Amino acid sequence: MRVALFVTCLVDGLFPDVGKATVRLLERLGHEVVVPSAQTCCGQMHINTGYAGQAMPVIRNHVEAFEGADVIVAPSGSCAGSVRHQHADVARAHGDAKLAEAAAGTAERTYELSEFLVDVLGVTDVGAYFPHRVTYHPTCHSLRVLDVRDRPLRLLRAVEGIDLVELPSAETCCGFGGTFALKNSDTSTAMLGDKMSAVLSTKAGVVTAGDSSCLMHIGGGLSRLRSGVRPLHLAQILEQTR
Repeated sequence: MRVALFVTCLVDGLFPDVGKATVRLLERLGHEVVVPSAQTCCGQMHINTGYAGQAMPVIRNHVEAFEGADVIVAPSGSCAGSVRHQHADVARAHGDAKLAEAAAGTAERTYELSEFLVDVLGVTDVGAYFPHRVTYHPTCHSLRVLDVRDRPLRLLRAVEGIDLVELPSAETCCGFGGTFALKNSDTSTAMLGDKMSAVLSTKAGVVTAGDSSCLMHIGGGLSRLRSGVRPLHLAQILEQTR
């Protein structure tokens, strides 16, 4: 299958190893991966902070960048969620029916990584080997926007050598929420404190998730505690082999 990678601006700019891991994983499973060079931000930042009108050119660019792609995969529940549940509505609300129709078509072909692996490819065992103690944080958008449910956990449970431990209060938000962490820093920090306490209680050496943004927030807090716990994206675990 030919897969177009929607790498996301956060991964491209700050966590390129996540994008590389996603490519290596998909190629190991026998798929051709292309990375459309015209892609930029999906516009979620604009939409979520009340600047939906300014997101229109960004949405148009996204639709055009991925035009013709059979399937689009993103290592992010947050950005995949924006494409799937915001783009067409924003275009429609701003009177561009043609763009709304095109955005709806792009949305139908867009999947978060674990969704694609489990639902489209029908794979849970990707041949990964990761002999470490790991706990998994389900991110808010993956849970509440995309409803990925246990797909990431099914993939992790099939990893050879892994010691997967349940995270207490797993579905509680980590406190990042994009600009929420800036506008409500005290609340965000308190929520992060609760999440870090939960992670540390598992004695895991690695905390994983499907969104680099949440891992950035959790990992930043854990690094300041000198906890030794590593944040690793789901793709970075699944691409590991012997």
